[in-house]
Amino acid sequence: MNNIDIYHEVLDLASQIRDRYLRAITYARVGYYLYKSGSETYKEAFKLSLDVVSKIDNPLRAVMALIEIGSYIQKCNLKKAAMRIFYQAHEVIKEFPQPLHDEMLETLVMRLIELRLLDDALFYARNIRDDVKRNDALLKILKAYLKEENMKRAYITVKYIHGEPWHSIAAIETLKVHLKREEFGSAIKILKSLKSEYWLSEAMREVAVHLKNADVPKETYEKFVDIAISMPSSISPDVLRSLLIGLGSYGETSFVIKIIHTLPEEEKAKILSGLISNIITQEVLLEELVGNLDKEEFDLVAKIILDELLSRTPESRYKQLVEKLGFNTENDSIKAKSVTYLSKIGEYNSAIKLAKQIEDTYVRSLAFGSVAVSMLREGNIDGAIDAALEVKDPKWGSWLLSEILTKILELQAGESVGYDLEHKAHKQKELWEKESSE
Repeated sequence: MNNIDIYHEVLDLASQIRDRYLRAITYARVGYYLYKSGSETYKEAFKLSLDVVSKIDNPLRAVMALIEIGSYIQKCNLKKAAMRIFYQAHEVIKEFPQPLHDEMLETLVMRLIELRLLDDALFYARNIRDDVKRNDALLKILKAYLKEENMKRAYITVKYIHGEPWHSIAAIETLKVHLKREEFGSAIKILKSLKSEYWLSEAMREVAVHLKNADVPKETYEKFVDIAISMPSSISPDVLRSLLIGLGSYGETSFVIKIIHTLPEEEKAKILSGLISNIITQEVLLEELVGNLDKEEFDLVAKIILDELLSRTPESRYKQLVEKLGFNTENDSIKAKSVTYLSKIGEYNSAIKLAKQIEDTYVRSLAFGSVAVSMLREGNIDGAIDAALEVKDPKWGSWLLSEILTKILELQAGESVGYDLEHKAHKQKELWEKESSE
């Protein structure tokens, strides 16, 4: 028995299926496989299928069957016939009450999208009554058009998408394709049409990714910066921040620093903080960022980087960067942060050398305190005492030695040695200031 004989046998057996819905779609399946085998009898199978549907009393099951039959007919490249079946299904759906009307129309639209019958999907999706379901369906159709880069039909679809967040999502999805195609003029038009701060920021993140991947000249970057700056004052800083953080995160640190030079101090700090948070695990980018700074921004960036690093588990791979930050600043507080980090990764020679450069007695005590505590945690009691003795100021030297000796006793008692000296030093400083004012 050859394949065609088997299909005919299945066709005959299908007539014994009592459930008319199942019988109808089984006939349609047989018709599809007969078409694939090259047999002209596929038409008979589809005719039998439609005959059964006409006898289904339940309108819902009849619609479900029509959608399945139409799908198999479309898979046989019989588009006009399939369109007639889908239209027939829609005519029945039109009489359904809500929410069944929208649920079945949504089912029809999703199937048409799967079959890549996007124009038909768009035609029927517009008739979905519920705003949320209609916009969700239209967004799916839009994404399908955009995947094919059919921009004409995509823009027609966008016109039917109303309300937020759907309209903004549609704009972002369209923007991505324009950026991919390096159609920056069209991308700029979309940016100008967006009103929401959130979606503008999201759009600028996409711009940053695609600009970097497109390897475009810096003049193109500047056009998008100008767009961000020209936006209303209520949203411009956030949009510009998203763009610059995005560009910096993808390696354009020199361009970002160039723009940052022109910004107010408060905004400068926000951008640098966001950028550093994004690239903190990429020491190469951090090195590039630091290398592009002038003296004015160096201390600000150094503090942000060190605070971020100190909030994480210490890693030796940051040694060179931390040394660069500590040895290239005149700010004692930044030196102390560098000392703390170097101590935590066991780089005591660099830590002590840097700590000796600190002039402020209070900060110096914190720096050598960090060295001493790290040494104690490794069981190096002599080294810890030597570090404490490096603070020559009578008051702070005595205070630090007292704290380190106490921690030695804690260590001997089997207790853990914590990094709490900074908090204790702050309290001690407040106490002495209070005493001197009385």
